[in-house]
Amino acid sequence: MLGAEGARPRLRVVLVQQGVWDMPLESLPLASGYLKAMVLGDAELRDQVSVDICNFRGRVTHGEMAARLFAGQIPDVIGFSVFGWNQRAFGALTATFKQLNPDGWVLFGGTHVSEQAERVFRLYPEVDVVVNGEGELTFVELLRARLAGVRPDDLEPVLGVSWQRPDRTVVTNPERPRIEDLDIIPSPFLTGAIELMDSAGRFRYDVALFETNRGCPYKCSFCYWGGAIGQRVRAFSRQRLRAELELFAKSGVHTVVACDANFGMLPGDLELVDDLIEIKQQYGFPLAFESSWAKNKSKVFYEIVRKMKDAGLRSSFTLALQSLNSEAVTLMRRRNMKVNEWRDLVQWLNREGLDCYAELIWGAPGDTVESFLAGYDELAQHVSRIAVYPIMLLPNTEYASNKDLYGIVALRGDNDDFEYVLAHRTMSFADNALMQRFLFWARVIAENAVLRHCWLPLRGLAGWGQSRVLNSMADWADTTASPEAVPLREAALRGHGGGAPAYAKAIGYLFTTAEGRRALEQWWQEVVEPQLPEDVRPFLAEVYRYDLLTQPVCEPGPLAVVEVNGVEYYHRPGVTLDYDVPAILARLRAEEPVTLTPRTTHLDIYYRTGALSAVMSTNHEEIVHFMGEVRPAGAPFTAP
Repeated sequence: MLGAEGARPRLRVVLVQQGVWDMPLESLPLASGYLKAMVLGDAELRDQVSVDICNFRGRVTHGEMAARLFAGQIPDVIGFSVFGWNQRAFGALTATFKQLNPDGWVLFGGTHVSEQAERVFRLYPEVDVVVNGEGELTFVELLRARLAGVRPDDLEPVLGVSWQRPDRTVVTNPERPRIEDLDIIPSPFLTGAIELMDSAGRFRYDVALFETNRGCPYKCSFCYWGGAIGQRVRAFSRQRLRAELELFAKSGVHTVVACDANFGMLPGDLELVDDLIEIKQQYGFPLAFESSWAKNKSKVFYEIVRKMKDAGLRSSFTLALQSLNSEAVTLMRRRNMKVNEWRDLVQWLNREGLDCYAELIWGAPGDTVESFLAGYDELAQHVSRIAVYPIMLLPNTEYASNKDLYGIVALRGDNDDFEYVLAHRTMSFADNALMQRFLFWARVIAENAVLRHCWLPLRGLAGWGQSRVLNSMADWADTTASPEAVPLREAALRGHGGGAPAYAKAIGYLFTTAEGRRALEQWWQEVVEPQLPEDVRPFLAEVYRYDLLTQPVCEPGPLAVVEVNGVEYYHRPGVTLDYDVPAILARLRAEEPVTLTPRTTHLDIYYRTGALSAVMSTNHEEIVHFMGEVRPAGAPFTAP
């Protein structure tokens, strides 16, 4: 159909993303941004195609999504960036879309559906195309095919897609080679494909996501990183990345996150950090940089860490160990760091005063309850913030493709499309049920830093290992008659298979409500304190109070707001402690002798504003950036 002046109407394309977290700020829609940037950068398509991005927060209902997508002009093409947490919602929306526009095209892309066309078409017959692998070049070819009048059941020439013939026969075309020169993908930021600022002129996302490279040289049994495992790493140019970082800095972005598999592995990573530091010095932002750090730490990594420390650029450095059990590591096909190497690294980071955390996976074949808890407590002796994830079978991974080999029994989630492992040859159903309870409390309390200062003195001065502390809290929540424990108990019951929403409910309750604070105080007073040696009990009680005082502030009450280097903080002045807790903790971390002599200490505490979004995200890497910053009372505060 032609327009008023004989021009063909523009093809209307809508790209849909949804983050996993239910939080006040959106997650940046990077995948959709790349696709829109491809159209904006194509001289032929940009005049014939309009592209809109619909980006949803977690836990938005199907009806709310449908109202936004379909209340106005119906798209000609709708593309969904599919992950396990949103596949069911997007599948439902495809059926509604086809009712409204039977001739419209539905595109599914993303790692959860890549190479999974048979299952996708069986579950969601309204889907027309499944994109396998990188989607940017494929997306452009599909739009050109649509403009040329090609039908979605006749896509033989398009590489990297699966589609269905009229008789519902599934056809998977030859794979598309990986993009060697990543700079042929226009920047979604520099082209304006992703709108960075909200109506008030503030950066609209929780963090700025970008890629410096693609690919991962490893082939871990549980991972399908971007579909690019076991491949050579390809990088974007330094010039492009610097321009993106400058734009983030001008937009006042606090935290930049590189969506790389092994940052700190390549010499180019050091160049990026050099540029990042120069940009921070010029504009005052960003203040933090996060990534998935290289599994094996090289000289490049250590140099990056030193430079970031000297520049005051914060990060949480990762020990991606996943297991300390040799059999499990072997079955993971994983090149783990040697034990002495990760211990030495943690000691070095502690000496440098830098934050780090570790990652473990519960339920990997080869691990048992005993071996996992032994590894957890061994690791906790060196780093208390341990992110513990239940093993899931991600599509196209070794574990998912060879369940029988490992004796894996799995179940799809209630509210998502992930496969959760229930049992295997070294883990019974009962083992898994027991550990799911532990995982809930480990993730809520330790991983998300509800407590972070008391672990070391509890272990070193009172002999309480981290798993003992967590299990004592779980036992208290299960058995106490206190009404303050009810929300925690209910969240824990939903934690097995409940995923992020169950954790977010508990974390939000503990960080944002007076009842949650009372629950933490009651557990300590009723369970922990009576069992502590009398000679260390007063000091440990004060450390625990310090832990609670330095939690993020979501409800500021009477606290004043101060601005430091363009960042707003809540200010809590004149806090009095009976011991010099910060100094004693520093000596304990340095493995120096301590004397627990009372000494009245006065502190000021500063809390970065905007913590609620991070707290509700359950993203522990972000939460730590909102912890209270402590200074001697009356001392000037310079943002870290």
